[in-house]
Amino acid sequence: MKKLYPFIFFITVLLLMFIISANVSHFDYDLWARLVAGMGVIDGHTVLKEDMLSYIPTHTWWDHEYGSGTVFYFFLKHFGAYSLILLQTVICFCIFFVITRIIKLRGANTYNFVFWLFPILALSENFGSPIRCHLFSFLFFTVFIYILELVRNGKTKLIYILPFLTVVWNNLHGGVVSGLGLIALFGIGEILEKKSFKHYIYAGLISFAALIINPWGWEYIKFLLMANLMPRPDVAEWWGIFSKHQLSNQIQFKIFLILSILLEITAIVLNFKIAQNIKNLWQKADKTKLILLIVTLYLAIAHVKTLPFFVIVVCAYCLEDFRKFIEPKLPQWTTKFSLILVFAVTLFATVTKDFNLPVGADSYPHREVEFIKINNLTGNLLVNFGHGSFTAYKLYPHNKIYMDGRYEEVYYNEELELLKNFYLLKPNWGEILIKYPPDVMLIEKTYPVYTALNKHPDWQNVYETELFIVYVRKKDLKEKYTQPADNYDYYKNTLFDTDIKF
Repeated sequence: MKKLYPFIFFITVLLLMFIISANVSHFDYDLWARLVAGMGVIDGHTVLKEDMLSYIPTHTWWDHEYGSGTVFYFFLKHFGAYSLILLQTVICFCIFFVITRIIKLRGANTYNFVFWLFPILALSENFGSPIRCHLFSFLFFTVFIYILELVRNGKTKLIYILPFLTVVWNNLHGGVVSGLGLIALFGIGEILEKKSFKHYIYAGLISFAALIINPWGWEYIKFLLMANLMPRPDVAEWWGIFSKHQLSNQIQFKIFLILSILLEITAIVLNFKIAQNIKNLWQKADKTKLILLIVTLYLAIAHVKTLPFFVIVVCAYCLEDFRKFIEPKLPQWTTKFSLILVFAVTLFATVTKDFNLPVGADSYPHREVEFIKINNLTGNLLVNFGHGSFTAYKLYPHNKIYMDGRYEEVYYNEELELLKNFYLLKPNWGEILIKYPPDVMLIEKTYPVYTALNKHPDWQNVYETELFIVYVRKKDLKEKYTQPADNYDYYKNTLFDTDIKF
C-alpha cells in the first residue's frame, strides 16, 4: 500500500486543483485584456506597446503580463475555452508537485492529508478564478526555492540557472521581483549561517541584469520597480487580509495562518527545551527558513494577492515540524485514512461535476454588452474599470472604453480619480462627462451615480437589468431598440467571440 501512496496522493492533488479551478462563477475580470495582448503577439506578430482600446490619454503600454496573455491566447485559439481551466489546473498542480520535491530534499516527506488539506483550502480562494497571470509567479517562486535548496545542499553551480529562468519569468509576469528577493533572502540566510555567500551575490546581479531582456529594454525595469512599490488603495486584492473590507474574506487562509503560527510556536518551544538555551537554539535554527517565514508572513498580512507566497513557504518548510511534533501524536491510521478519504471524495466530486464554462451571468454585463452591439451603439463607452477589459474585448473596434484593470500599465492616475469621483458622486462628479465625453454609458446600479444619471437632462436609460443600466444621449435616442437574447447557452457559446483582428 505504501508504494501506492505517492500515486494516490498526486492524483488527489490534481483532482482537487481541477475542482477548485472548475468550481468558479466567472473568469477573471482582467483576462480579456490579456487575451488582446496575446492576439497581438500570435496573430499580429508584435508585442503591443501602445494602447488601442481606450479613448482617453494613455502612456506606453508597459505590459508586464504580455507573455502570460500569449500563453492564454495560444491555448484558447488552439484548444478552446475549456483548456484555460485545465491550464490553471496543471499550473496549480505543478506548484504543489515542486513543493513536495522541496520537502523530500529536506528529508520530510509525508502523504498525510491532515496536513495538506489546510494549505490547499487556504489557496482555494486565490486559485479559484481561472486563469490569472500571477499563477506563473507562484510556480516560478516555488521552482526558485527548489533550486536554491539544491544550492544549499552543495550544488552551487545550479544557482546560475536562475538568471535564465528570470528572463522567462520576467516576460510572463512582473512578480519576477519576488525571485530576486528569494536570491537575496537565501544569501542573507547563508551569511547568518556563516557560510559562503558570494555565488548568491553574483547570481542576483546577473539575474537583475537579465531583466533588461524584454520588449521595452531598460525603461521597463524602471516601470517594474515602480509598479511593485506603488500603493493600490482602490484594488481589493492589494488590501491587507485584516483590513475592514477583508475581515469576512479569506477565512480558510486565516485559519491556516493561525494553525501555522501555532505549529511554529510549538516547534520553537519544544526545540528550546532540547537546546536548553537561546544561544544553542539560534545556532541550530535554520535561519533561511526563519527569514522566509517572516518575510512571506508580512506579505500575506499586507496584501491578499501575495498570501500564496506564505502558503508555499509553510508547505515547503513546516511539514518537517508537523511530522516531528504533531504527526507522531496522531493515530497511525490517519495517514492512510485521510489520503483514501480525500481521494474518494475528490474522485466522486470530479466524476459528478457538471463541467461548464463559467459565464458569470451575475458578474458580467453580458446582455448589456449584447444590447450595445446589436443596436449599433458605437463610439466612446464609459464603463467602470473592472468591466472595461471585458467590454473592450467584446466591442472593439466599434467602441472604445474609458479604462480597464490594466491600471498603471497604461493609464495616468488622474484619469482614475475622475472615474472614482464620477461613480461615487463626489463634488465635480460630472467633470468626466465634459473632459472625456462618452457616447454610451454602462453603469452598475450599486453606485451612487446611478440615481443622479436617472435625473440627468442629457442622458436616457435605454436598457436595464438587475445589475446594470445602459445610457445614451437623449439627442441620439432611437425609436426602437432590439432586445438581446436572454439565454445562458447563447452567452456561453459566444463568450470568447470578438471582432478584434490583427
